[in-house]
Amino acid sequence: MAQLYFYYSAMNAGKSTSLLQSAHNYTEQGMQVLLFTAAVDERVEKGVIASRIGLRSDASVFEPDSDLFAQINAHLIGHKLHCVFVDEAQFLSREQVDQLAKVVDRLNIPVLCYGIRSDFQGELFPGSQRLLNIADKLTELKAVCHCGRKATMIVRRDGDGNAVSAGEQVVIGGNDSYESMCRNHFFLAVGTYPSA
Repeated sequence: MAQLYFYYSAMNAGKSTSLLQSAHNYTEQGMQVLLFTAAVDERVEKGVIASRIGLRSDASVFEPDSDLFAQINAHLIGHKLHCVFVDEAQFLSREQVDQLAKVVDRLNIPVLCYGIRSDFQGELFPGSQRLLNIADKLTELKAVCHCGRKATMIVRRDGDGNAVSAGEQVVIGGNDSYESMCRNHFFLAVGTYPSA
């Protein structure tokens, strides 16, 4: 029975590496996979999933208005499909997560989503929130704070290296713009606990 999976973490936990390794495992067995990534993420190149350790693969892109069920269903015409992988799943809309659940439930194809749980203000991304609500399997991948504790939060930095606590939820960037931290160091970096 197919299931909807959500692998989540802060940045630098190896989400893309894990996705690419899992996709490779399928293809090594002669199985067909379909990879998706967010169109908004052009850090490497649009339509490419790349890990920080050098692994990479071409992928289909999803836009905010993409109908993922329709795209995957259309792909099945003349093709066999054993698994769907989605990188940057935090950028999915609620509706797109429901479309992926429909792929699992109606087409009996497993869907593995990988993404960041919360943004630089400690708030859930819409796609992540919906996945946390309806995924069949949830797995936290661990990132490490500079103090050695598990990193669960993400600090956004401005051009001068200062922590930013306000702004748009989505600003694409890498290690130059974001740092994964434990909760304690996150609140120290942004200046206060929310209710303090």
